[in-house]
Amino acid sequence: MAAKKPAAKKPAAKKPAAKKPAAKKPAAKKPAAKKAPAKKAAPKKKPAAKKPAAKRKPNAAFMKPVTPSGVLAAVIGAAASPRTEITKKIWDYIKKNKLQDAVNKRMINADDKLKAVFGGKKSVSMFEMTKLVSSHLK
Repeated sequence: MAAKKPAAKKPAAKKPAAKKPAAKKPAAKKPAAKKAPAKKAAPKKKPAAKKPAAKRKPNAAFMKPVTPSGVLAAVIGAAASPRTEITKKIWDYIKKNKLQDAVNKRMINADDKLKAVFGGKKSVSMFEMTKLVSSHLK
């Protein structure tokens, strides 16, 4: 019985070798066939994306006007405004005076006005900046 099994395996091994060239041609066609359904699936996702894109209500905590301290008011003005606007004004000041580090854009090089806001630090990261500015808001 053991001799019969290897004999059956040998012809089976030869047949797939003959089928491989034929299998390559349909395999090349299959990726092309898969690309067409992928295009059809993409438009189906677009209507689904529109549903969550409904108007978002702003968080009331961000939109609440806060009063900047005297030190921060020297940079952005004394008018009370939401935190988001204060952050925008600080970034406008940084870009206007070219205080963003040229090599590492995440770092902000403070001038005399910002140094007072940043607690005397010469250079702070943009993430640390928001923390330091929040201590100047009432």
